[in-house]
Amino acid sequence: MLDRNAMAQLKGLREELEAQNEHVDATVKGTQHRYGFAVTDDGREIFIPPDEMLKVLPGDKVAICIRPAKPAKGNQDKPGRTVAEIERLIEAGLDQFVGHIVQKGKATFVVPDLAGLSRWLFIPPHARNGVAPGDLVSCALLRHPIKDGKPSAKILKRLGDKTTPGAENSYCAARAGLPEHWSEKSAHPLIDAAAQCQPLDDATRLDLTTLPFVSIDAARTVDIDDALHAEVTTSGWQLSVAIADPTAYLADMESLPALLAERGTSVYFHGDVIPMLPEAVSQGLCALAEDTPRPALVCQMQVSESGEIESFAFHKAIIRSHAKLAYAAVDRYVIGNSDDLIAHANPLEALVQVYRTLRERRDKHELVMEDRREYRWMLGEDKQIAEIDSYEKLSSQHLVEECMIAANKCAAKFLSQAGAPGPFVVHQGFRQDRSEEAKTFLEKHRAKLKDTPLDTLAGYRTILADLGQTTHERPLRDMVNRLLSRAVLSKTAGAHMGLATEAYTNFTSPLRKALDFFVHLQISACLAGDNTAHYPVDQLPVITRAIGRSREAVAAADRRLAARYLDKLKAEGRSQFTGTVSHINSSGFSVKLDDNGLEGLVDLRPEEEKFSFDKWMMSLTSTTRRFQLLQSVEVTFVGAPAESDFLALLSLVEGCGLKPIEPKSEDDPATLSLETETKTEATAATEIDSALLDT
Repeated sequence: MLDRNAMAQLKGLREELEAQNEHVDATVKGTQHRYGFAVTDDGREIFIPPDEMLKVLPGDKVAICIRPAKPAKGNQDKPGRTVAEIERLIEAGLDQFVGHIVQKGKATFVVPDLAGLSRWLFIPPHARNGVAPGDLVSCALLRHPIKDGKPSAKILKRLGDKTTPGAENSYCAARAGLPEHWSEKSAHPLIDAAAQCQPLDDATRLDLTTLPFVSIDAARTVDIDDALHAEVTTSGWQLSVAIADPTAYLADMESLPALLAERGTSVYFHGDVIPMLPEAVSQGLCALAEDTPRPALVCQMQVSESGEIESFAFHKAIIRSHAKLAYAAVDRYVIGNSDDLIAHANPLEALVQVYRTLRERRDKHELVMEDRREYRWMLGEDKQIAEIDSYEKLSSQHLVEECMIAANKCAAKFLSQAGAPGPFVVHQGFRQDRSEEAKTFLEKHRAKLKDTPLDTLAGYRTILADLGQTTHERPLRDMVNRLLSRAVLSKTAGAHMGLATEAYTNFTSPLRKALDFFVHLQISACLAGDNTAHYPVDQLPVITRAIGRSREAVAAADRRLAARYLDKLKAEGRSQFTGTVSHINSSGFSVKLDDNGLEGLVDLRPEEEKFSFDKWMMSLTSTTRRFQLLQSVEVTFVGAPAESDFLALLSLVEGCGLKPIEPKSEDDPATLSLETETKTEATAATEIDSALLDT
């Protein structure tokens, strides 16, 4: 038996040891292994051993005790690892998720599709909702493992299996957390609010129903949000761009802007669409359907013969589209191959003239995006890719695009002159943290531009226009992309360097984009003499995040469709392709296949020959091979494993990328000497390449 003194000493020792421990809150970070890490508020990552990791899930907010490091077993001189012990759960980080069903004996599990979570979650019989092995499902956490390390989940919805048409879209939409399709119940508040408004009876709206507007869109498009009209004037042209105005019906619905910000945009999958607004509103009330009066926000511009927009005005109006024209038909008219649209000859001829003049001016004074070959996927009844066609953008599409850009620039200028808090689209050009790299890039490739200012509109335009010239030995415009920033949404006006214009915004797609809806709200307020914010400024970052989620979902669904298409071609004996290097880094490069536009990855890390990456040349070089941006390569499709989220993996055809070998004379002593030197240099280069990759 221990006496009181011994007990007191043990208690004091225990308190002393406990005082050495640190108690903090942290967030659990998972890995693809059984262990994890606890990330503290000050950025430290504390190791969570497997036994403790069983109690938590990635994203959980927990209280931990940080135990000090102990010497490693069997080696008192080697320090051990500081570890985190889970004390309690503060907030669960996992709510809803997606995955696929597996069966083990009589037990049913879901394999979550979550980064950092490699364990299966048990689904009790009452929560299975009739699912079967292989099903794709949406789930919710039913029981947290904090007490005994045994989590469970329940099925919310079966999304289909690999044979279900469109399952890729619904699965990837759920994984990205996109809002679901509008149901009758969820759409009812918007439909009810719209029914209370009668904008066609609003006497303050300008009546432009007699002006012969026409819409130019894809033949199947029904949610038409723009119509155009142009006429010749004594000094040039008057260009009128009419945009469908959903705010005429929904401006008084206070909760709507935040709801639309969460959606961000209509999401266009191959074979499916999640509309931003209910179709009963967007198509039934707002779309600029042929021969139907509609409320619209109209930008009327006076364009000079040199392409200058000399003045403009915005009007809340009522318009009537006099014709719905298809891109293909208008294109035939533009290039002079058809008289089918002779009934609309006058406005169309004026539109063609003003389009060419606006485009010519932008070519001279601003920046125009280079046209690239585009690809059209044709889906079968199973919503899988049947075939892929390539095509060039039509002149009629360029016509509409030019008119939209002109109207968007006017919208930004109007808001800026009114002193309104945006919203604007701002692009700063070169990333501020890459400005020194940008200067070095110019010194190496275009020394005459090295003193050109990077942060001015004129300087940026000069640099990008020069780099985009096709006479350069290397694809400098593509090489500089990694140094450029992304456009951002802002309440403050600023230059859009990418277009080389002083201010820019988007107001031409309010049926499909939350930003454009917000711009309509603000322009309408300014027209009424009120320049205070009439949209939730704090929702601009929400829109940005929503657009990011949408892009992620569409890209993931496209990878799945592309993987099955490439698998089909491989089964038919077509697995070798010619492609172009589209992106490149130190590990390998992406290849865009010439025939179908699909992309895959060539990973050079497993190669026996080591490659060194030159970021200034955007190239990978070994002793015998070299690859650089936009280089043509021959590749073989290997597969698209689910573990890589169905990213197509490619391998190089033997002999691809070999450096040219200079012919040498066997009898020339100088040549023999040169061969010896070359071998020595090659050996040294291999050693350097290995060192670079290790670093």
